[in-house]
Amino acid sequence: MRTITVAAATIDLQDGEHYAGLILNADGTPSHHLVLLPEADKRMAWQAAVEHAKDQGGTLPTRAEQALLFANLKAQFKAAWYWSSEEYEGDGSYAWSQYFVSGFQFGTHKSYEGRCRAVRRFPA
Repeated sequence: MRTITVAAATIDLQDGEHYAGLILNADGTPSHHLVLLPEADKRMAWQAAVEHAKDQGGTLPTRAEQALLFANLKAQFKAAWYWSSEEYEGDGSYAWSQYFVSGFQFGTHKSYEGRCRAVRRFPA
């Protein structure tokens, strides 16, 4: 048996933001809390999405974070695919994306226009 202690966090949410949950490290210990920022109002290529997220004071979510967003905040997404921050291994012209209908993750050419949502992270 093992015991873990998760410190309580106080996170101030801005208008349009939603608390998504806690991301865990590979060993199951708490990594960080995740907050979803408001949605972009248009579709854009991957590099533009990266810049948009930065302009909002956040970053695109990782694939693991997208899985948490799908599990906990699916209703905050349109039935479409969204960019992740992770480039596709083996081919830098692709980045990972997630379809917020089925939860399926796949590689998408960076020139395609998809939706994006930025996230903020807070230490656990």
